[in-house]
Amino acid sequence: MNLRNQRRLAAEVLKVGVNRVKFDGERLEDISEALTRDDIRTLIKSGAISRKPVKGVSRGRARERERQKEKGRRRGKGHRRGTSNARAPRKREWIRKIRAVRDELRKLKEKKEITVPEYRKLYNQAKGNLFQSRRHLREHIERMRR
Repeated sequence: MNLRNQRRLAAEVLKVGVNRVKFDGERLEDISEALTRDDIRTLIKSGAISRKPVKGVSRGRARERERQKEKGRRRGKGHRRGTSNARAPRKREWIRKIRAVRDELRKLKEKKEITVPEYRKLYNQAKGNLFQSRRHLREHIERMRR
């Protein structure tokens, strides 16, 4: 029994696509006799024809992916767009480093752990990118003292 026409009419009446029209398997005889939109409306009211719910897309996988990214996963070579300089600009790294080193130098000078001439020398060395971190600066001063 071909119910293509009834399915099309039901889709138009229900304002859904033909794939979302659901026929009651027990009442296929009644449905096959329906020829007009009015017949279809009557069958819809009686429950022989209904619409399937919208499927939707699950966010479960997306949430899991976000949780992994929060942990720092999924950041390998295959996921990267942009050069390393675009992702973490060298200038920003330099600014962060030089501010930390200059801050440490200032504190050491205020505590009188280094003299003003030593401060000036170390400041210029820091400007020349000699020190990689606060710790490196302190280690250098220790070696200077020996």
